[in-house]
Amino acid sequence: MFTGIITGVGRIADLHALGSSLDHGKRLTVEAPPGYLDDVALGDSIAHNGACMTVTSLDAAASRFTIDISAESLSKTTGLSEAGRRVNLEKALRASDRLGGHIVSGHVDGVGRVTRFERIGESWELCVLAPPPLGKYLAYKGSIAINGVSLTVNRITDREDGCEFSINLIPHTVENTTLGDLSAGSSVNLEIDTVARYVERMLGTPATPT
Repeated sequence: MFTGIITGVGRIADLHALGSSLDHGKRLTVEAPPGYLDDVALGDSIAHNGACMTVTSLDAAASRFTIDISAESLSKTTGLSEAGRRVNLEKALRASDRLGGHIVSGHVDGVGRVTRFERIGESWELCVLAPPPLGKYLAYKGSIAINGVSLTVNRITDREDGCEFSINLIPHTVENTTLGDLSAGSSVNLEIDTVARYVERMLGTPATPT
């Protein structure tokens, strides 16, 4: 589990195909900030742009580690298949940690598209078009994770091609995550609020007779 509070920004240093066909995934070598891996062990979970991945090899002294991503995961996410790309990193939540954002599972629900990213005053407005199936999970002042970052929805507009929602980003978030790299047309990983999943399940399941 994660909280959507980014703890470091890494860079995909290298990609290696795990096979010769499209059914095979890739091995990514990720370069982390200095000291970031001091408390990381082999097999630990780290979210990359919101997608939970397992550390498969580790070189803490060089601030590098590898993860293996299946073809399925690559097809359902964005931003994890390009060398040199910056990625948001978050280590798995400890039971004693503060829950500074919201409960995030590290499972990407869909890929959205940035429709607007502009500075307004001291902050930035980020508008994203979510795929139609995710629209029912978005609510005013509700939570959503964009590329692993826990954010609050300020406005929603239902459209035929999906649900457009607006986020306000403070300068700290823009400067300390990869969200500042976005522009209109960029693809982003989306994870809906976990609570919304359970609400849908409860409302959609017939009551059991007693």
